[in-house]
Amino acid sequence: MKNYAAEFFGTFWLVFGGCGSAIFAAGIPELGIGYAGVALAFGLTVLTMAYAVGHISGGHFNPAVSFGLFAGGRFDGKQLIPYIVSQVLGAIAAAGVLYLIASNNDAGLIIDNTKAGAFAANGYSALSPHGYNVTAAFLIEFVLTAFFLIVILGATDKFANGKFAGIAIGLALTLIHLISIPITNTSVNPARSTSQAIFVGGDYIPQLWLFWAAPIAGAIVGGLIYKLLLQKEENLA
Repeated sequence: MKNYAAEFFGTFWLVFGGCGSAIFAAGIPELGIGYAGVALAFGLTVLTMAYAVGHISGGHFNPAVSFGLFAGGRFDGKQLIPYIVSQVLGAIAAAGVLYLIASNNDAGLIIDNTKAGAFAANGYSALSPHGYNVTAAFLIEFVLTAFFLIVILGATDKFANGKFAGIAIGLALTLIHLISIPITNTSVNPARSTSQAIFVGGDYIPQLWLFWAAPIAGAIVGGLIYKLLLQKEENLA
């Protein structure tokens, strides 16, 4: 149960910190943190929780990561469903708190579910921050999640310096957001996409399929690439 609790709280922190920064701090004129600040916030959530609870659960905080680690031979498939349930519940809990905060603004903050990037949700076409269509959205989510898994598997390999794994993984997620916020508002994480779509509603719900399919497919491919092509074999001599 401690593994599942760690995944719950780790994913909660990722959504609360990353999406919270996008909702509350990104768009303030002259003082806002912008895309770069949001990208850094997502990276910091993973970095901090990797060191806080990564030793308990492995620090997935993302259903796609769990699938990718399974494909890479680093995770027991029997744990996939309980890990994913814990991650999705943690994300939804965080989004719920964010929604309560956003709904209690005396200035009358309104979450417009027809606007691209509303409530830090992910989307394509009309819901893409800069109008990228479904093909672009699928490709970017697939490719970036694949490379994210390669970084994760490489940084946590027994031949790597594991003390710095959290830094490498956090910076990788920062880079991923710097690339793809304009395209999909960056998912690479089905739990994070689900939590925001549930609360923002509208056309974000029908588009949610892509933010499960592309990251999971990319993660599996990334896991297999590392396992079959990059993983260093034991020297038996």
